[in-house]
Amino acid sequence: MNDQKAKPSDWASSNRTNTIRLRNWTGAWLVTMAVATFGPLLVWPANKLLTILAITTNLLIGFGMIVANKRHLKGLDEMHQKIQLEAMALSLGIGLVVGLSYSLLDTTNIILSDAEISHLVILMGLTYLAAVFAGLKRYR
Repeated sequence: MNDQKAKPSDWASSNRTNTIRLRNWTGAWLVTMAVATFGPLLVWPANKLLTILAITTNLLIGFGMIVANKRHLKGLDEMHQKIQLEAMALSLGIGLVVGLSYSLLDTTNIILSDAEISHLVILMGLTYLAAVFAGLKRYR
């Protein structure tokens, strides 16, 4: 008798593969982001062609990371998908609302410093991380 249902070990193996693939794409994106950021400052000052090439490479690797993330999410079980969806929704919502308010504070000169995208990325990352941990605690 040939059972068509996936075995738990098959799911675990697939999940491990998707996680490794996501790690590799994320690491590659991080490295290309560093190259695109620091290359023009430290390695090739004033070479616009290399800078454009580095940024384009980062963009393309970023799209690969997005595809790997989508594949990873689709391979998760329903509970983990729900946790991820809730964490991403909270991170997006907080990032959008706080980010736009932060930008308004800058454009209206209420704050003295410039609104930097890095502050928003940090806020969204910390929000996402906290929401994932809260979701794991809630559903376990």
